Amino acid sequence: MDAVELQLSMLWRRARSISRNLSRSVHPDMEPAAYGLLTILANEGSMRLTDLAASIGVGKPSVSRQVAFLEAIGLVRKEADPFDGRASSIMLTDEGAEKMRTVQTARKEVFHTQLAAWSEQELVQLATLMGKLNDGYAKEFLTREPRDF
Repeated sequence: MDAVELQLSMLWRRARSISRNLSRSVHPDMEPAAYGLLTILANEGSMRLTDLAASIGVGKPSVSRQVAFLEAIGLVRKEADPFDGRASSIMLTDEGAEKMRTVQTARKEVFHTQLAAWSEQELVQLATLMGKLNDGYAKEFLTREPRDF
């Protein structure tokens, strides 16, 4: 268990560093949290602020600040929610979508380079085990109130 904890801690530290670098490649003043929101919007499409906050397990005020920043630099926009006129949907602008495609393409190239020597069986095993770990974290932490851990 100690070896697993050590390796996961190292992976998370490196992932944070990579995320920080990726966010800076989108905009020099962008925080990794804002980059994470862009990634969710790129993968999931438009979302309400409440749903966006719930998807990462933080409070609405934190997400609202990041969305305001992303809106100010032209990477996201808000539109009236077609199902609830009191709410807004947040979505990538064309510029935001293009920047995310560019950054994600570069990120995928790094993954391909790092994992090129791995067998298909190893890649399937890694994806399966990481999925299991992520599912456990989602059940344990994302169902709690924000900042409850």
